[in-house]
Amino acid sequence: MPRRFVDISIYLENDVLSDPPLMAPKITYQKHADTLPEFMTLLPGTKPEDYPDGEAAAAEWVTLTTHNGTHLDAPYHFHSTMDAKLGESKPSTTIDEVPLEWCFQPAVKLDFRHFADGYVVTAADVEAELQRIGHALKPLEIVLVNTRAGSRYGHPDFLKAGCGMGYEATMYLLERGVRLTGTDAWSWDAPFSYTAQKIAETGDVSLIWEGHKAGRDIGYCHLEKLHNLEALPPHGFTVSCFPHKIRGASAGWTRAVAIFEE
Repeated sequence: MPRRFVDISIYLENDVLSDPPLMAPKITYQKHADTLPEFMTLLPGTKPEDYPDGEAAAAEWVTLTTHNGTHLDAPYHFHSTMDAKLGESKPSTTIDEVPLEWCFQPAVKLDFRHFADGYVVTAADVEAELQRIGHALKPLEIVLVNTRAGSRYGHPDFLKAGCGMGYEATMYLLERGVRLTGTDAWSWDAPFSYTAQKIAETGDVSLIWEGHKAGRDIGYCHLEKLHNLEALPPHGFTVSCFPHKIRGASAGWTRAVAIFEE
């Protein structure tokens, strides 16, 4: 059957705000002539004129964290243990241990673009959206959350844009067998600025990273900084998001793609 692919990843790039400045990736580009000294070291006795048009190879040096760009967070990122509500806490899974079957599954998109920045999505909100789109969750389905943040990528307010997924909303998904989720916002949780304000007003420290910390009870993964979710229907597609295999790491970069069988 013919397939259609929709890219739902952002770029790794220098000039677009995708992280706080201290966490931003840095890419240094080498053009073909720039690497001649390296090639002549690797191939002793060669001279610049030995290379066609005086060119060796283009290359890039990249400085980044595992959480730059579109990436998949492992349960280990959220907490040192997971699955407390499944009978017994156990050490959290690192990115190289994440089951590959979690990363290639039919997917569903929840449209939460109407929620205000900083809003914390509830289980009732998730249930209402599933009813609206006429979908019953199945185990291992990937659930993507389309927030207002997707439209703000590349703008100064991106880091503070979009709603977040609360503890109850996350557990609603996990209790139904979902093990991989995703958002087009900077974080699965509400932006830190809104959480900090609520904690200051209420003193309720359980609000700290509440969506992420659901992984203490049921281990799961989520994608952050997805893009172009507006191009997707509510369901009827598969998501591929295999992470880079980094030993013992909390996350891995991925080229997330939605696949349609046509």
